[in-house]
Amino acid sequence: MAVSPYIGRFAPSPTGLLHKGSLLAALASFLDARANDGQWLLRIEDIDPPREVPGAADRILRQLDEHGLHWDEPVLYQSSRLSAYKYALQQLNQAGLLYACYCNRARLRTLGGCYDGACRQHQLCASTCTPNKPYAIRIQLPEHSVITLDDLIQGPLVFDLSKAGDFILWRRDQLPAYQLACSLDDGFQNVTHVIRGYDLLDSTPRQMHLLSSLGFATPQYGHIPVLSNAQGQKLSKQNHAPELNPDKTSSNLLDCLHLLSMPAPHELKYSRVEEVINWAIAHWRRHQIPSGTRVAESDSHGKLSQKDT
Repeated sequence: MAVSPYIGRFAPSPTGLLHKGSLLAALASFLDARANDGQWLLRIEDIDPPREVPGAADRILRQLDEHGLHWDEPVLYQSSRLSAYKYALQQLNQAGLLYACYCNRARLRTLGGCYDGACRQHQLCASTCTPNKPYAIRIQLPEHSVITLDDLIQGPLVFDLSKAGDFILWRRDQLPAYQLACSLDDGFQNVTHVIRGYDLLDSTPRQMHLLSSLGFATPQYGHIPVLSNAQGQKLSKQNHAPELNPDKTSSNLLDCLHLLSMPAPHELKYSRVEEVINWAIAHWRRHQIPSGTRVAESDSHGKLSQKDT
């Protein structure tokens, strides 16, 4: 039997520029693809216009290019895929899996993070949806929604989807939700491996369920620890993480390699980006990546420490 080709991807949102935490995830994904003779795709998740920063998408492409992370196919922009997301909703609705949710944020906050299915009776058809009243679209989960995952980095995991309840596929502001767009595009692009940050682990069982519901194969997933700052917070745009310094591209890569338990030899310290990338591909060992939820930014030049939270 022929072995399926490896197809990996990196899918940033243009809500800001890449920082070192973003580079850590991109580099791990890129190296895993290249070390397995696979393709590495780039997808820009530009379906949240109110939060997007003008020019960020183009700058992200330049940042990746500056760091030697070159993608293999034309960039896929999610904003070009709205008709595909709507068609997927139609398929799921025809299967009787969707309903309109009129719950506002105030009510949702009282639920403690687990939706109670209060709107399940509101089927998506003209006779039951209230005209001119905004609603989100949720997918109804089966009564027993246990998902097992053999994570490539974190090991065997079991999730009970019912603990979070039915999740949103289409937002009240008439934009596709992350879970729908991400799942559908992974299926559309035939992605076989998803290497990404631990902060997205909660999304994985939802996406696995959605991919199965839409008739797509499920990729293999691996979740690396996210990078945290001195205060123990995840390095993120929301926490004002600084943009990658374009004058320190090789240094940025070496810092990330150290955090991935791949300290490079001293002679690479002043090497060009291409030399660092080539060394990293040749020495990539997925099993060396630390498990756990976080690694500290302060450890990029010193001894690696894991911080489970």
